[in-house]
Amino acid sequence: MAEPIQPTQPVQAAGCVLWRRSPYDGAIEIALVHRPKYDDWSHPKGKLKGGEEPSRAAVREVREETGMECVLGARLPTAHYLAKGLRKEVHYWAAQATGGSFEPNEEVDRLLWLPPSAARRHLTHDRDRPLIDAALAALDRV
Repeated sequence: MAEPIQPTQPVQAAGCVLWRRSPYDGAIEIALVHRPKYDDWSHPKGKLKGGEEPSRAAVREVREETGMECVLGARLPTAHYLAKGLRKEVHYWAAQATGGSFEPNEEVDRLLWLPPSAARRHLTHDRDRPLIDAALAALDRV
């Protein structure tokens, strides 16, 4: 008799909708990263390391992928999707960039700061677009 297939736990990841005030006019800008491995534009995010809390992973991933330090704000909706046939669960926060500078690396070769409407259009995956709206709504409440 064949063994029943056991459902696997989703891959756990965390990330941020990273934002700042434009140095030119004070308007909100959203950071997007380009990942050459996937040739896509997305929010900074990555997998949790063993036992790591999602909020710590989100801050770490922002630092690793963008070179930016950030302060976490509102919790945003968790994304659920399939990646390479595996279920993935990504915990998101709005996060304000507080300093740092970008250096291209193996994971991320470009960083763009865009107004929210341009950032929505520039994102590769439709599932990432509502996160910008959720972050802006959270910022309106503070």
